Amino acid sequence: MPVYLPKEKTQEIFQEHGGSATNTGSVEGQVALFTYRIQGLSQHLQKNHKDHSCRRRLLTLVGKRRKLLQYLAKKDIAKYRELIEKLGIRK
Repeated sequence: MPVYLPKEKTQEIFQEHGGSATNTGSVEGQVALFTYRIQGLSQHLQKNHKDHSCRRRLLTLVGKRRKLLQYLAKKDIAKYRELIEKLGIRK
């Protein structure tokens, strides 16, 4: 089940985390967008536990987010810690 986001929601996510609504290349904005999509897919899978294509897409997004977070941790540890605190990713 793909999560289609309205343009306004995408711009809102990048405005909040990426600095500006048009800065779609920022690592922080991409991680925030992936997190939003992961939450939507997780909710879908709780109701439809046999949807294997959705499960595969969820795992793909989690892997992409993990790689971006590793890059950010190497590049700027302060931004990494701030982002995971803001998004509530790691406990």
